[in-house]
Amino acid sequence: MSQARTNARKAAVQALYQWQMTGQNLGEIERQFLEEERLKDAQKSYFTELFHGVPINLEAIDQALSEFVDRPVDMIDPVERAILRMGVYELLYRHEMPYRVILNESINLAKYFGADGSHKYVNGILDKVAQQKRAVEIKSKVKGER
Repeated sequence: MSQARTNARKAAVQALYQWQMTGQNLGEIERQFLEEERLKDAQKSYFTELFHGVPINLEAIDQALSEFVDRPVDMIDPVERAILRMGVYELLYRHEMPYRVILNESINLAKYFGADGSHKYVNGILDKVAQQKRAVEIKSKVKGER
């Protein structure tokens, strides 16, 4: 996985966090990230896709999450919520990306930004979403590993 794409995910988590906390206009937040050069080592097109894709598909994302979380999605720690929403977005809409890559990147983001142990929570939730939404991919991988 490219470092530029990893950096795009890091920036997208920060931007989603800001959007969740402030309700600011997406374009305004994106402009700040561009002006402050927070995307200089990131794949800008992927940042934009993630940052705009999560709010556009928020209902479907939160619906997928709500089946596996132990509280209302809005009550999840805001950092974890941003990471989970982005991970679910990728699981639902980026089928060319292997689910294990999405899980690993999300776990690493939780280790980087989240509280102690939040990566375990993120892993547990996203793994359950993947089992449901990527069942065909997971089954084909298991068969191929025998």
